[in-house]
Amino acid sequence: MDIKDFLSPAATLIGVRATDKVGLLQDLVNRLALPLNSPSNLVSAALLKREQLGSTGTGTIPHARISTLKKPLGILVRLNKPIEFDAIDGQPIDLVFALLLPGASSGEHIHVLACVARKLREAETLLRLRSAENDAEFYDAIVG
Repeated sequence: MDIKDFLSPAATLIGVRATDKVGLLQDLVNRLALPLNSPSNLVSAALLKREQLGSTGTGTIPHARISTLKKPLGILVRLNKPIEFDAIDGQPIDLVFALLLPGASSGEHIHVLACVARKLREAETLLRLRSAENDAEFYDAIVG
């Protein structure tokens, strides 16, 4: 599994403004719902429900299952300013990789989450993501 399989250049953005976790998640949902042709309130409910179970990992990979989705879909953003996200490490976050996963459990979701988590643990990748000067460089930093 490769990140390019579920993340497009159009879904990698720097300079995203958010002041809190709920506002950020709603913004990400609005962006993700467009290519799905799905009402954002359904996507939002699924993502927020999953987050209420506990923050995911270090707080940077919120994800949810969507019953109508056939393949994983992601969005990666870098925030203008770090925000509190209830991360396990207690630190504010500035990078968020949100994922929507197919509703049917095929085990693929584990590979998708692991693929993203591995990349977001690499010091060199994090440095490249945080120093990218535009969306294209940002995309190259995560897929490279």
